[in-house]
Amino acid sequence: MSPSPAPLILWEGPVLLVHSHQELKRCSMAHNCLQCIKYLMFVFNLLFWLGGCGILGVGIWLAVTQGNFATLSSSFPSLSAANLLIVTGTFVMIIGFVGCIGAIKENKCLLLSFFIMLLIIFLLELTVVILFFVYTDKIDKYAQRDLKKGLHLYGTDGNIGLTNAWSIIQTDFRCCGVSNYTDWFEVYNTTRVPDSCCLEFSENCGLHSPGTWWKAPCYETVKIWLQENLLAVGIFGLCTVLVQILGLTFAMTMYCQVVKADTYCA
Repeated sequence: MSPSPAPLILWEGPVLLVHSHQELKRCSMAHNCLQCIKYLMFVFNLLFWLGGCGILGVGIWLAVTQGNFATLSSSFPSLSAANLLIVTGTFVMIIGFVGCIGAIKENKCLLLSFFIMLLIIFLLELTVVILFFVYTDKIDKYAQRDLKKGLHLYGTDGNIGLTNAWSIIQTDFRCCGVSNYTDWFEVYNTTRVPDSCCLEFSENCGLHSPGTWWKAPCYETVKIWLQENLLAVGIFGLCTVLVQILGLTFAMTMYCQVVKADTYCA
């Protein structure tokens, strides 16, 4: 005589209850983790967005008050400090906004979009840094050649940004010209330099003898200054990388938690 199936029926209820309890526990844990990461990511991206607003504001202020400030390149006239800050601030604001909305709405599409945008920027920055160190000598030669071409735009109409930038650099760094003060002789077609090259500033002092001018080349002087402040530049770069890695980690962690919550709580 075959055994009765009654014992199996008696155990079915408790097994289902235990399984259901485990699913509820997993769902609760996934939900709690998601809420914690959600608010952390929202605060992070809110600060990110506010930082973008600040950068954009400084860029607009420079553009309005100083014109195309720090436009030294003749090949890339739009590559000014103001324009760079405006573009950077706009991108940071957009990315921060996408991250904030993605976090609050727990939207997988927005979270993934935030992750991809931040990853692309990170990889582009890494590529630029690598190329810079690989082609340092070529970049040096090209930069000096381009800056010398830019000297011919000094004081001309529509180039107030370049004029102001060279005046500030030569005054603050106590230098003259790209390689030396004779770079200006080709610009003026005479033995003359801008008044910002003078040891003691006065009207038309650039027409005086070379003994009254700064002798240091601006390119090498600025380069040495950057090398001396390499620690500060490195710290800034490291902080930027850490912020980006933190943003990537938040985005991917929250994306995974949303997927888990959807799986266990469906």
